[in-house]
Amino acid sequence: MVKKRKELVPMPKSKFFYIRCPDCGNTQITFSHASTYVHCFVCGRLLVRPSGGKAKIDAKKVSEFG
Repeated sequence: MVKKRKELVPMPKSKFFYIRCPDCGNTQITFSHASTYVHCFVCGRLLVRPSGGKAKIDAKKVSEFG
């Protein structure tokens, strides 16, 4: 049985995402573990819902950071 090594320098599992609104095409940055509702800055559509951990993203991810 092989033991899994612990990471010497732990890295965070959270990231920042560029997301695109499906209604108006606006792109904005959001956090992967958002704790509040995130709406589109232009049209007001709900894009991200908190879920107690990773947020539920209802928009298309364009790219990610970190």
